[in-house]
Amino acid sequence: MSHRLSIITTRSGDDGTTALGDGQRVPKTHERIQALGDVDELNSHIGLWRCESLPQDVDLCLNQIQHDLFDMGAELAVPGYQVLTAQHVLFLEHQLQHYNAQLPPLKEFILPGGCKAAALAHIARTVARRAERAVIQLNQSETGLSAHSTQYLNRLSDLCFVLARHLNKHQGVSDVLWQR
Repeated sequence: MSHRLSIITTRSGDDGTTALGDGQRVPKTHERIQALGDVDELNSHIGLWRCESLPQDVDLCLNQIQHDLFDMGAELAVPGYQVLTAQHVLFLEHQLQHYNAQLPPLKEFILPGGCKAAALAHIARTVARRAERAVIQLNQSETGLSAHSTQYLNRLSDLCFVLARHLNKHQGVSDVLWQR
């Protein structure tokens, strides 16, 4: 990025359009802007989640994820630009294996809840799924998007689920089991 924002109120979006990173203007309802907004919202929810008292390893993991999501936002903001790689997806897969190995097998569906940190993880999980759907929809109408972004969001939603369970266990709180 060659410059930083110094003026926040530009009024250039008053007509219902916004600028992409390559300078082209698109409607604020464009699929690319929807996907970008969903990824930004996900990053914000993870930021809120990190305000909780978390184990240091979980916080470090979420810190990396926030940086990766910001990079994903750059990919979405600049058509044809790709930053995320298979290594980013592998990072999440390794985290999934690490945290899931410490958990007992699931015998029933669980509901969002438990301790507050776990509930926030579930919110991040659902927003990650929405962001994934938005990126998939964009992929169906435009070319040049990296497959790594959808893979990343898919793994991230899984990791949020596993971290919710991990955080409940860490806090000595039971997962909220679905009752038939």
